[in-house]
Amino acid sequence: MDLIIFEIAGRGITLIDLVSSILGLTCVFLAGRGSKANFWVGYLYTAALFMLFWHKNLLASLMLQPVSLCINIIGHYRWTHPKRQESSEKGELKVTCLSWLQRGFLVLAVVIMAFGWGALLDRLFPADPHPYLDSLVTVLILVAQYLSAQKKWDCWVVWLLVNIAQLTLHLNVGNYAMSGVSALYLVNGVASLFHWKKLK
Repeated sequence: MDLIIFEIAGRGITLIDLVSSILGLTCVFLAGRGSKANFWVGYLYTAALFMLFWHKNLLASLMLQPVSLCINIIGHYRWTHPKRQESSEKGELKVTCLSWLQRGFLVLAVVIMAFGWGALLDRLFPADPHPYLDSLVTVLILVAQYLSAQKKWDCWVVWLLVNIAQLTLHLNVGNYAMSGVSALYLVNGVASLFHWKKLK
């Protein structure tokens, strides 16, 4: 875990930083192309993130990983076993969009859950250096993963917000490897937004 491979700006990059970065980039690239293989990589990525966040004391992100694993399993099943009316010509789950009412509900839910979770973390786990930002990232990831599992185009809008929040969070805790990955996620997120638009 603490094996430093190289340094960036005076900060050591550990093996788990590097492994998490590679798995994460691979997972989102495959998801952005609509490949079902992203789920297999996602299982490994979840395990790597659990170890990384444990090491960095990012408790909200740490506790996200078991939930993330469950959503990944559900998404894997949904993408490969769509209902007849949801199936594309290739037999895969079709890309669809949320209604504006659903989008409004999600925004309200994110604000309420992130604030409530942040307040709870601040009180129960003072070791977390950024409880509200950590909580916002956690809630946004859950929403983005859920929408991805349902193959909703809107997931990429949420993923872009996740990437911006994560970039800020990782820079604040000195996790430069994941900061670089978050920047690459932003690029992939924009490309995936347009790619999934064509699939609708």
